[in-house]
Amino acid sequence: QVQLVESGGGLVQAGGSLRLSCATSGRTFSSYAMGWFRQAPGKDREFVAAISWIGGNTYYADSGKGRFTISRDNGKNTLYLQMNSLKPEDTAVYYCAAADTILVVTTAPDYAYWGQGTQVTVSS
Repeated sequence: QVQLVESGGGLVQAGGSLRLSCATSGRTFSSYAMGWFRQAPGKDREFVAAISWIGGNTYYADSGKGRFTISRDNGKNTLYLQMNSLKPEDTAVYYCAAADTILVVTTAPDYAYWGQGTQVTVSS
């Protein structure tokens, strides 16, 4: 089992930046592939970014390419999502998730563990 707690969300103007963090506890953090998803009101949860268990491989949804950066610090058991040039359409609840695999995975059913989410609101 692994527990995930997101932080770093908030209200920001369009063009601004936020860095989300996901603190983990439980089983060894480095043994999990990790990902970020988001869900806007009235919409399905969608993939944002993923990183392999060591951190050498990353993958991004088209919506975040060039603006978002996923990273992990296995020594601190923490996952990050740096979000730059934010747009109003990035407004959503952002979730971190852990998958019991060494691979990069991009679909929600592949993730066994989820945090409670952190709200990101981008004003125009």
